[in-house]
Amino acid sequence: MYTKATRISRGLFAGCVCLCCLCGRQSSVQYRTIALEKGDIRVEVTASGTINPHFLVQVGTQVSGTISRILVDFNSPVKKGQLIALIDTTFLYAAVQDAAATRAKAQAQETLTQTTERRTKELFDKGLAAQADLDQATADYASAKAALSSAQAGLDRAKINLAYARIVSPITGVVVNRAVDVGQTVAASFNTPTLFTIADDLSKMQVQASIDEADIGQIKKGQDADFTVDAYPNKKFSGKVTQIRLNPTTVQNVVSYTVMIDVDNPDLQLLPGMTANITVNVEQVHDVFKVPGAALKFIPQSVQGTWGKHPKSADARDTSSGRHRGSGAAADSTKRRGGFGGDSAGARINRGKIFILDNEKPLFVPVKTGLSSGGFTEIEGNLHEGQLVIVGLLNQSSAKPSAQTTPLGMQPPGGPGGGMGRMR
Repeated sequence: MYTKATRISRGLFAGCVCLCCLCGRQSSVQYRTIALEKGDIRVEVTASGTINPHFLVQVGTQVSGTISRILVDFNSPVKKGQLIALIDTTFLYAAVQDAAATRAKAQAQETLTQTTERRTKELFDKGLAAQADLDQATADYASAKAALSSAQAGLDRAKINLAYARIVSPITGVVVNRAVDVGQTVAASFNTPTLFTIADDLSKMQVQASIDEADIGQIKKGQDADFTVDAYPNKKFSGKVTQIRLNPTTVQNVVSYTVMIDVDNPDLQLLPGMTANITVNVEQVHDVFKVPGAALKFIPQSVQGTWGKHPKSADARDTSSGRHRGSGAAADSTKRRGGFGGDSAGARINRGKIFILDNEKPLFVPVKTGLSSGGFTEIEGNLHEGQLVIVGLLNQSSAKPSAQTTPLGMQPPGGPGGGMGRMR
């Protein structure tokens, strides 16, 4: 049989074991760290767009008629002024002949009225004609001259329409589309029909990128841009931003702006209409200290309750020598600015903090933040390569254990009340 003293001693022993396990679990905090290193940080804006030539001209016709000849086809190179199609000229030539006859009639009438006006003036000077006769002859001559001018304009118009039957290329380039065939009738009434589409120079292309309004403020003329196309997924093309168009485009309440990117296409691999996946290089820095965003947000549990309220409670020792930084210019500057926990909105943009692992303990280091790419942020401070920057915890052993379980994961003796209970 166990005596009462034996039961008490064994109970005290079990309690000590539980307390030791609990203390050991609370002290075994393991931190997740990365080695501080230098590298490059680049801020990018991604978008999609369409590849097109610099100039894409739609060639139409200003006269109606039937297509009698087509001299070019798809992908045909053309020069400025080259004949590319011809409209039947039967009716247009007849219109020129009719206009010429009308002009000849007006010319004869103008000659007759001029002779009549001169003869009437001579008779008036001799007193053989009335003033009214002279006025009528003068008016008839002026009217005949106007009719002659109108007839001449009609003849010129008929000749121009006849010339319009010859469809010529307005630029030097390549035919990318042909919309008509021989024998097809085209009607030039209110809207000029499109017969051909000609690109000026396919060796120099332009990407029309659609940039969201949230990112358009970062886009500047002259920035470098890279893009890929589905036809060549393993090849990257490069260009430069040349224009930011002010006209907004709204699709489903999303506002975007068109940005033009010039790109060389010497091999003619890029074709009109291709979809481009674009990355605009907004800003970049080289050979700087960089840390992930988690490092700037990490705060040890030992100071979480006072962080931001009492900034001086954090350990501010020098990272290189292990000495406290309670004095000196750096400490005075921190004091004047109110500490990192109490920064104003303007100062908070460029100031931050990280914790490095020093002798298995977190050590506070004030830093100045710079360019951020979303994944990594540039930092400056009393730092050197190889330092272990804390980005999180590897375990949760520092958290308080549940009141319902022991450190070993079992329910404490005596039930949820936490009593020692009886040992049998």
